[in-house]
Amino acid sequence: MNPATIISAYAASPAHTVWDPELEAELLSTLCALPTVAGLEVPWMGALHPHDTSWFLQHVPAGAKLSITALPWVMQRCAAMPSYGLASRDSAGRAAAIADFRMLHADVHTLAQQSSAQIDFVAVHSAPHESANKDALAESLAEIATWDWGGARLIIEHCDAVRPGQTYEKGFLRLEDEIEVLGRVSADIGLWMNWGRSAIELRDADEVTAQIKVAGESGYLTGLTFSGAAYADGPYGSAWTDTHPPIAETDPDSASLLDTSHVMSAMEAAGCLDWVGVKVSRNPADRTAAAVTATVARNLDIVRRSIPVDRACRARGQS
Repeated sequence: MNPATIISAYAASPAHTVWDPELEAELLSTLCALPTVAGLEVPWMGALHPHDTSWFLQHVPAGAKLSITALPWVMQRCAAMPSYGLASRDSAGRAAAIADFRMLHADVHTLAQQSSAQIDFVAVHSAPHESANKDALAESLAEIATWDWGGARLIIEHCDAVRPGQTYEKGFLRLEDEIEVLGRVSADIGLWMNWGRSAIELRDADEVTAQIKVAGESGYLTGLTFSGAAYADGPYGSAWTDTHPPIAETDPDSASLLDTSHVMSAMEAAGCLDWVGVKVSRNPADRTAAAVTATVARNLDIVRRSIPVDRACRARGQS
């Protein structure tokens, strides 16, 4: 069975920078209407919507499957409190992150009760910058996994880790440490990879393929998001920043390291996947929901065509 597809709506939406409810309402529905798309990744920024939570609850596409990520909020909190994070050695920093997750937990239930959406995933990130600790992360996960998430599954989304002599974007835990933590926690928590965030860490497309293979062989890999990373400054932002440039063939000016051949090799390396994601920023020239949707659709088409045609999912845990 082919993996289901999720689109990161907030990366593509200009409405999150300049609030335009009419544009965002159209965009949410047109993205969900794309072929093979099951749902959307949406951000939690201390609330279910950065501008109007009531509006969002009324405009979540009917029946959409949602993945909730708190990463934008985590980054804001880390900037204000460097010790902040679920993987913090500092008791105050870890307590602050746990408290925020309690708010997120309440909002997940609000979303389930006040919309027809199904919340499938809630993403966890191994902050803080530079000083993340695997024992602290394990302790946090052991606690929050006992909460009733209403059927949503917790996932660790790997972000770039600290590498000597290299400027980091997130600077969270190494993939190997996150996998070790998953093995220590007696809860059904998955692992999610983001191609662009691994590229920011590794600076080499073939090394990203190798890292995805490690994730796939761990037995925990649930999903893989395709998001580019720019090797040079360009229209989407500075080099090696988390600005979600597209797959290179869809915009030759993007300086994106992600190309079709590496989408294909990543799919092969990942093995059996339940989900694939597409997370690309809108083209700077896109001004309408139709234009943004067309940009996403071009990237989605490459990703879906790259799923191996002979994929018969091996049972998880098989060697």
